[in-house]
Amino acid sequence: MTEPGARVGARVEREFVVRGDPRFAACHASTVLALPDGPLAAWFGGSREGADDVAIWLSRRTPDGWSRPERVAGEDGLPHWNPVLFAPPGTDVAPGSGEVWLFYKVGRQIPAWRTRVIVSGDGGCTWSEPRELVPGDEGGRGPVKNKPIVLADGGWLAPASVERTDSWDAFADLSYDGGRSWQRGEYVPVDHATFPGKGIIQPTVWESAPGQVHMLVRSSSGWVCRSDSADGGRTWSPAAPTTLPNNNSGIDLAPLPDGRLVCVHNPAGRSWGARTPLTAAISADNGHTWRHWATLEDAGATGDPGEPGPNVEDHEFSYPAAVTDGAGITVTYTWRRRGIRSARLTPQDA
Repeated sequence: MTEPGARVGARVEREFVVRGDPRFAACHASTVLALPDGPLAAWFGGSREGADDVAIWLSRRTPDGWSRPERVAGEDGLPHWNPVLFAPPGTDVAPGSGEVWLFYKVGRQIPAWRTRVIVSGDGGCTWSEPRELVPGDEGGRGPVKNKPIVLADGGWLAPASVERTDSWDAFADLSYDGGRSWQRGEYVPVDHATFPGKGIIQPTVWESAPGQVHMLVRSSSGWVCRSDSADGGRTWSPAAPTTLPNNNSGIDLAPLPDGRLVCVHNPAGRSWGARTPLTAAISADNGHTWRHWATLEDAGATGDPGEPGPNVEDHEFSYPAAVTDGAGITVTYTWRRRGIRSARLTPQDA
């Protein structure tokens, strides 16, 4: 662990996963999975968010760079949203082998989302036909944006949420049969009568000890909120604000090998505030306190090709996905809605 008062920082190496692909004008909401031969990334792309032509696209990091994206899920005339990659435990995910799951949402209206899943048996090279994760469910089951985790008891815990017209709530979905069936946990308690805005969505989760599960959530309050569970994600403590500002945009978290936690977020504490800068905060006490660790993007101040334009999206660096990757973490994120960028963060602590 880093000693008190020590310099805390990270080396940041960035590259584009995709930018300016003529097959889709806009892209957003990436997901990333670390594999032995390099990460996989997926996102949704089409003419605009929520359009009927929006599909799920995937790229693989090779020794020559990120591969040309391929369309891996797309039902004609149905918008696709928020892919999430996941590799079940105990499987070999070497090149050309191993099981990989890809969850995503479909639907024209967010409250009516349905969750689809496709599965690859060859490390993401080919995919099954889509199936509904929880047949008949409407509103969204399984991971809503961020990756599932595997609990100490072997269960899969998927951070989930629902977005109604007037309120948002977060929960966890649990599977104890390898993803064949799912048990919905209780909502994180939120007093919607007093909570600023609609509520909380899109959790990111970790387990600190067997059965002790924690989540950070996007919120409409101006702050990332936290909730804790002592029963493996079935019930949760009331949502409470952390010291991490949140602009009502997506976040994600990944642990470093030394046990510290890294949260990637936009540190603008205003609901629907600007989605810049994009930074990483680090915690050495299980997420109770946080320090700035790295800046990934800052409205063109990090050497991006091209200057920001007049539109809000020209300044947008958002929706990070983060995974532990060797000695550091790999992050993918939206770049101005016109590309997906990756960043490799490794500790440089003094």
